[in-house]
Amino acid sequence: MGKAKAKAKQVKGKLKETVGDAMDDKDMQAEGRGEQLAGKAQEDAAKAAERLKKSGQ
Repeated sequence: MGKAKAKAKQVKGKLKETVGDAMDDKDMQAEGRGEQLAGKAQEDAAKAAERLKKSGQ
């Protein structure tokens, strides 16, 4: 997964968390935080893959 898709997942998670806050929906808040963390991990993995690729040149 590329950095752009990972960033989009983080934004989607933040939106879900915000809606959960507004609706006082703890499950939606937690789901949003989980999506943000997953997106951040995917973004970090994509960055690491780019560094590896560059170092191999």
